[in-house]
Amino acid sequence: MCAFFYWQENMALQIRSFKAQDLSTLVKLLNEARQGSYEFMPLTEEEVSVRIQEGKSSVLIAERDGEIVGSATYNDGYWGEEIRWLGVRGGIDRELIEDALVKKAEELVRKGTVFISVDAGSPRTNEWIDRGYVPSGGLYQMIAKLDSLRPLPTLPEGFRVGSMKLGEVQEVIATVNAVFGWDRLKPDFVEKGKADSPPFNEEWVHVAYHGNKVVSVVVAWPAVKFNAYFGAKRGYLGPAATLSDYRAKKLASALTVRAMNFLFEKGFDQVVLHTSELNVPSVTLLRNVGLEVGHHIKFLKKSVPPKGQVDPNLIDERPEN
Repeated sequence: MCAFFYWQENMALQIRSFKAQDLSTLVKLLNEARQGSYEFMPLTEEEVSVRIQEGKSSVLIAERDGEIVGSATYNDGYWGEEIRWLGVRGGIDRELIEDALVKKAEELVRKGTVFISVDAGSPRTNEWIDRGYVPSGGLYQMIAKLDSLRPLPTLPEGFRVGSMKLGEVQEVIATVNAVFGWDRLKPDFVEKGKADSPPFNEEWVHVAYHGNKVVSVVVAWPAVKFNAYFGAKRGYLGPAATLSDYRAKKLASALTVRAMNFLFEKGFDQVVLHTSELNVPSVTLLRNVGLEVGHHIKFLKKSVPPKGQVDPNLIDERPEN
């Protein structure tokens, strides 16, 4: 098997693709690297395996003297092409190993732009800037306590809100995906939610109607893993979508409040969601119904000339003498 070799002084790295036998070491490495991060929850081998098998991630492994010392993952996901799961064992050569992994991950970029995410104010931000990445937006985690029922905004005549009915799943999916412009909700999202996030079911999907037409949607979820790990009672909202012809009618506000009240009545005492920091109308709406920024994630982007999907196993690069 060919691989990429990287020399820096006395350090020789082999960077190759992930193999099934790497799983336990990879998970341990990632958890060590992420320890102490905001709301840290250890990854499990099952979680990592599922994400890899979903087919949009390519995991790179850095080895030195037969020992795995780092990893990076190229992922084509919701927000675009991303480098994530960058984890390297601590030491004086950490940045050198990270630089080598990032360089190889960038070769997998197909559409011309790749991004990474860091906590706002992180000292690691300057390391990414030195690699050519430029700050470009980010995400707010919006959060609110649930300690009482909140009054629903008054809707215009002809509009009403309720929970999704059994026969409305396809219309709800079509509405959300039309707003997002891609398949944000999959055809099996209800069945998968029931299996992975109990007690989720159809009533957790909050819908606004104009007549009998679904025009706005907010989905509520139990934060199953977070609650189990932290002993919490947190609910999560998302996705949220309103058809363009029906905006500025307080539908999203009404559904957000309805979903928050729903979670409160189910025994949850906290709700969170994520929205783009650049989406000022969304941030304003959420503040108006009682949510505040709990955490800020910054995106940094870099333009990378597309090179196609390169298989790192087929690369054999060595420095010229």
